[in-house]
Amino acid sequence: MGGRVEVLNVCLDLGEFKLEDVSLSVKGGEYFVVMGPSGAGKTLLLHTIAGIYVPSRGTVRIGGADVTVFPPEKRSVALVPQDYALFPHLTVFENISYGLRTRGVSSSEIEERVKRISEELEISHLLHRMPRTLSGGEQQRVALARALVVEPKVILLDEPTAALDPALKTSARSLLRSLHAKHGFTAIHVTHDIVEAIELADRIAFMSGGRILQIGEPMEILYNPKSSEVLKFTGEINLYSAEIVGSKSGC
Repeated sequence: MGGRVEVLNVCLDLGEFKLEDVSLSVKGGEYFVVMGPSGAGKTLLLHTIAGIYVPSRGTVRIGGADVTVFPPEKRSVALVPQDYALFPHLTVFENISYGLRTRGVSSSEIEERVKRISEELEISHLLHRMPRTLSGGEQQRVALARALVVEPKVILLDEPTAALDPALKTSARSLLRSLHAKHGFTAIHVTHDIVEAIELADRIAFMSGGRILQIGEPMEILYNPKSSEVLKFTGEINLYSAEIVGSKSGC
């Protein structure tokens, strides 16, 4: 089971992007989606949870422990960036095993764990390849394997399907659902795709302007928006074409 993540009154201002008194609580093993327009602060929030940035105010807790000033490697989290950030000079095997090597895991255990996760993600035949030779879908699977192989409590996903062709997005979402169901990690997934959010999320936080405007289950966000900004963002999916075929009382 994944670890609980708590963000308490976090503030951080980087100029173009900011977090303003952000608070949220993600249950252990939950698939939690952070949704909102570009520039909302979604990725900054993810990077603050990961430890890339330290907030100017507020607290980050993972598994009940205060990790606000801990470096990323001390947080038991794995980050999958939007561009996957595979090391271009390393093979797929070396990319997947990188986190294990830095943790001092033995060579025999590295071989076993990389073999197991690559078989699960159906990329065993790619282990000798270089990242530049991979398709977008293959790169995504390698990035997910690199995250999962270290067995983190929390996986942070920054728009993981954004770089994929539309035809691959559906299968990518299915893969994420199945991996989450099997491994039970806590997922915090950033997206601006409302369909993706609804398909994957146990709960959704809607962000805009560095603030959390609403947190709720997908249908609550969709059908009971609490602000005009949430309504505007979800409006397109809530509009249906119709034809008037009759009326009563002159209406």
